[in-house]
Amino acid sequence: MKHMTKHLLVGLLGLVALGYILNPSIGIFEFLPDNLPLVGNLDEAAATTILLGCLGYFGLDLSRWFGRPGRKIQP
Repeated sequence: MKHMTKHLLVGLLGLVALGYILNPSIGIFEFLPDNLPLVGNLDEAAATTILLGCLGYFGLDLSRWFGRPGRKIQP
């Protein structure tokens, strides 16, 4: 039961992060206004990081797409 609860919480966190990223910036879920210099997009960066972490938790590792140039990526 504890394992199922953890899956549910991680899944819900991923859905909230995805919803925040897909928000068309009309201000409904905006934590930091985008017109603030240098910090305006930190909330979107945090949501993207959370979403990638949740996807990695469920076995969908997208980090291999962000490898260093010149490095061969193993499938």
